[in-house]
Amino acid sequence: MDAAQVENIASQYLPSRWHYYYARSKLATDPLYAAVVEALAGTHAPLLDLGCGMGLLAHCCRACGVAFSYHGVDNDIAKIELARAAAARAGLSACRFDTLDLAQGMPAHQGSVALLDVLQFLPPERMAVLIAQAAACITDSGRLVIRTGLQDASWRTRVTKAADWFSRAIRWMNAAPRAYPTNAFLHEHLRAHGLEASFSPLWGNTPFNNWLVVARRSTAIPRANPGIAPSPAPAG
Repeated sequence: MDAAQVENIASQYLPSRWHYYYARSKLATDPLYAAVVEALAGTHAPLLDLGCGMGLLAHCCRACGVAFSYHGVDNDIAKIELARAAAARAGLSACRFDTLDLAQGMPAHQGSVALLDVLQFLPPERMAVLIAQAAACITDSGRLVIRTGLQDASWRTRVTKAADWFSRAIRWMNAAPRAYPTNAFLHEHLRAHGLEASFSPLWGNTPFNNWLVVARRSTAIPRANPGIAPSPAPAG
């Protein structure tokens, strides 16, 4: 997106100057949104955004001409209210936001799923369940797009953990990080549910150990029972 598009999206979060500057900074510096839009380009499958926060992804998809129905859910009531207000100001169509605690279950959905910066707030066994539930939603034309920090021995992992704890300390996040998945953990659990995944570093100009995982339905891999996940390996 160009500067004018970033400014237009950020302005939807006024009159709060904090949320306006947060949105503008996030869109200008985080490579996440361009990468997710690119991963979803070419599919018109409905998108379920798990842990949608303020709803920035919905605005970015429209700004970049990627059209599909959008459903964002988050357990943070305040962020869902922000997302609804910003979407209404922007006139986003085929777009809705709901408060939902994923520990209580998943909404019914078939299409694509975005799972962005969520997994680290779950213990390994809950990660496995959520991946299984998300995988069950993916259609032949859909995508499962995950952005997550990965557990490894790099300095980026240490910085990522510190940033997540800081976000909790200032109450921007309403949960503390629990564990970080490994590359092998994600490969195993996605493949167990019929998905082939590609992994790409998504650091951009940030110091974080963020990775983009794009998973597609594979005809070579049998679809597993969505209620059964393999035994979780330690996430780190």
